[in-house]
Amino acid sequence: MKSSETTNQIFKEIQDELLKGSTQKGHPFHYFTLATVGLERLSRQRIVVLRKVSDKLQLSFYTDFRSKKIIHIKENNKVALLFYNPEKLLQIKIEGPATILKGKSIEETYKQDVPEQMRKAYTTALAPGTPLEDSKPIEYLNQENHFCVVEVTAYKIEYLKLRDPEHLRVRFSKHDDDWSGEFLVP
Repeated sequence: MKSSETTNQIFKEIQDELLKGSTQKGHPFHYFTLATVGLERLSRQRIVVLRKVSDKLQLSFYTDFRSKKIIHIKENNKVALLFYNPEKLLQIKIEGPATILKGKSIEETYKQDVPEQMRKAYTTALAPGTPLEDSKPIEYLNQENHFCVVEVTAYKIEYLKLRDPEHLRVRFSKHDDDWSGEFLVP
């Protein structure tokens, strides 16, 4: 391998890119693909917004508690996240267990992070994905709120950087609180 990069440098790059994705709306990692597998044993994918990244690589996004992704996470909490930066030709895959956080204290803690006009999305009378008879305006609830936070704790990360003359691929695995990395054939 011609690269003089170390796994520590690459891991730091991953952390930096994820942090930027959670704090910079124009960053390519701000939106990512979440994959879940429920009891149907079919992979379901959707785009969600990266809201927070902790120093222990817990990644958070917000959703409606009644959504299909929450049902899947309750059935099988092992999820996969996929990030891609087309400018850097960089792909990051993350696997880990998802935890659902809900309740008044969660709402109060995260409320300031959700603009007022977006909070309305968590108060629809019907659950997300419910069929509608026509395109009439959606009914909203006055008090009830279905906002929740999903927190994914990374335990495996794959880094793939497409470049000339050779691509670079590294897999990181978490053991207790320590991360180890190994270079892979791209």
